[in-house]
Amino acid sequence: MTSTAPQGRSAGKFHLAFIFNFTPDDWQGPFGTGGSPWDGKFHTEVAQALERACFDYVIVEDKLMVPESYGGSAEAALKQAMVVPKHDPVPLAVAMGVATSRLGIVATLSTLAYPPFMTARLSSTLDSMLGGRFGWNIVTSAEDLAAQNFGLDKLPPRDVRYEMADEYVDVVKQLFASWDADAVVLDREKGVYADHTKVRPIHFKGKYFQVRGPLNTVPSPQHRPAFVQAGASPRGRAFAARNADSIIAIANGVEGMKQFREDVRAHAKDQGRDPDTIKTLFCVTPVLGETEQDAREKQARMVSSPQFIQDILAQTSALTEIDFAQFDLDEPLPRRLETNGEQGSLDQLQQWGSGKTLRELVIDAAGGLVSSVDLVGTPDQVAERMGEVMEEVGGDGFMITTPLLRLNRRYIAEVTDGLVPALQRRGLTRSAYTPGNTLRQNLLEF
Repeated sequence: MTSTAPQGRSAGKFHLAFIFNFTPDDWQGPFGTGGSPWDGKFHTEVAQALERACFDYVIVEDKLMVPESYGGSAEAALKQAMVVPKHDPVPLAVAMGVATSRLGIVATLSTLAYPPFMTARLSSTLDSMLGGRFGWNIVTSAEDLAAQNFGLDKLPPRDVRYEMADEYVDVVKQLFASWDADAVVLDREKGVYADHTKVRPIHFKGKYFQVRGPLNTVPSPQHRPAFVQAGASPRGRAFAARNADSIIAIANGVEGMKQFREDVRAHAKDQGRDPDTIKTLFCVTPVLGETEQDAREKQARMVSSPQFIQDILAQTSALTEIDFAQFDLDEPLPRRLETNGEQGSLDQLQQWGSGKTLRELVIDAAGGLVSSVDLVGTPDQVAERMGEVMEEVGGDGFMITTPLLRLNRRYIAEVTDGLVPALQRRGLTRSAYTPGNTLRQNLLEF
């Protein structure tokens, strides 16, 4: 490869992460486990496979409601297991962390659902239990139905949610800092476990939160766990650039990826951060086959099926709280749609001005609304393309997903035992972890 990468491109390697839900697997497919993954064993085995492939981290996504947007009821969501059922990510994070030793484990904790003190305490505890491998995926929640499970009639506007989240993260950071790194002295002779002069209240009083502190957990190996965030709107990008160690991004093609990363880096500079300390990982859903024709036929079968189209629309309705059942599949969308929910998911689907029918828009969203760039072919072809894309974009890596975030064993094997070795042979991803690194250190390694 040539060395014409944009500023900030680390030499050679890029990062890999993986995202899934604590939901049923691909329960209707031939490689599903039967739809009963609730003991966590299947997802834990996936984490072990990702660790063998030297991924930076795995992230467990989360939602806090039963969707009712598509068709005006919960029928489609429950019938097809779209967004629901979904179990709590924290116990699964513990199980995956105990079953692995190097892989970063990131759990989604909503600023809507958890008081700041509880998020800080839970994150600190998990980071200690996992030896410095925990990350917090910061979400504000984007559904009125979720808000109604926590005493609200509806969500605040997006900009207000981010304003609240900025203050929330400030509180959490101050709680982590309420213990000095050397506060625990373990002096047996003097009978002192912790030096009380190195633990202090924070007395935080803001516009939205009031927290006395201090945290009642000891400093964890990272002291502050890794922060992960997905922000597609301009306000969301600014929030991510201010707070995140790693950003989950969805973009339209290589140019969209490049623009997103450059925008985030500019925001980071404006806020006094070194842009190279923020790793933007672009969501992709590779479709792999023994030959390119095999892979393209597999993709075509998947995206053209009536069930896939309905599932995509039901999922998008849940994320955006727009009822896509009201629109004719074989007509363009009648107007540009807006939402107080996940604007990025909506923009990724609607491609306003393209003139495509809704059916064509869904087929274009072949990866389940999370493909930033088309990756279809043999493992070697896809690996080569991923390297080319990263060289042009400038970094920093990929967040690999599954169609509709549904796992199956075959797909995991294709990625970890097919695609990743092809990447490693090209020197594009790590083939071993650096001993002793925490999650944040692994992210900063290159």
